[in-house]
Amino acid sequence: MAATRVISAVAVATQTTSCFLAKRAFLLPAKKSCGGFGGLCFNRRALVLKSKRPFSCSAIYNPQVKVKEEGQPESLDYRVFFLDGSGKKVSPWHDIPLTLGDGVFNFIVEIPKESKAKMEVATDEDFTPIKQDTKKGKLRYYPYNINWNYGLLPQTWEDPTQANSDVEGAFGDNDPVDVVEIGETQRKIGEVLKIKPLAALAMIDEGELDWKIVAISLDDPKAHLVNDVEDVEKHFPGTLTAIRDWFRDYKIPDGKPANRFGLGDKPANKDYALKIIHETNESWAKLVKRSVDAGDLSLF
Repeated sequence: MAATRVISAVAVATQTTSCFLAKRAFLLPAKKSCGGFGGLCFNRRALVLKSKRPFSCSAIYNPQVKVKEEGQPESLDYRVFFLDGSGKKVSPWHDIPLTLGDGVFNFIVEIPKESKAKMEVATDEDFTPIKQDTKKGKLRYYPYNINWNYGLLPQTWEDPTQANSDVEGAFGDNDPVDVVEIGETQRKIGEVLKIKPLAALAMIDEGELDWKIVAISLDDPKAHLVNDVEDVEKHFPGTLTAIRDWFRDYKIPDGKPANRFGLGDKPANKDYALKIIHETNESWAKLVKRSVDAGDLSLF
């Protein structure tokens, strides 16, 4: 029998101004206001959908999230599910808010630094748990450890039908936006951190655009020192180059070509990173409103 254990409880927020997916249909008043970063909230009138989760905005959601393992680590049936305060499963991709306001965002750890099991949110499974990626029925590992905490921004999506004119017309990779968190602490799978974005790298993986947002957790000792790409170079010298080179080369040991990077092979600044977050949040909103075809993606 597969093992099941609750491994941690993570405080996400007692209040947030982000958009999320409601558990039941209801009507938002016409004058309802949702704040937050830029245009992260959308049409405030009723959005009753065919899916089980109508799209809406709310000011309060999800004060606590518990992380529950099912199955044995490094096995095909291993999953890390997220539970709300009542013990019900929720989606880390859809149900955890993106923005906490004031330029602070939630970040979900998939791969702890100094590890190499290729963990990822299962975007095609109900409640999108974290699992280890597979290829031809075998578990996937990076050829060497990743040196930073790696994971995703909830409520974002890189639309595979949209070409980016800034990055060689490349189309999105059909996944949430990736985050490389450069803080000193090794985090845990499923941990939810409050981060601030610092830079963005436009990786092109087999023709698909796969953004890497470089960020730092607010509880890191150096967080107060870094607010933009120049600060990263000053206080974490060589880190941006190391991140680019790691993601450029990690497939080469498997006989694949190196990945490429757009935007002149250089990291974009914080403002550009925020622009990417905003655009991919809008794409996610269209996805969950079923304005675009979800394909095999799970919306709950």
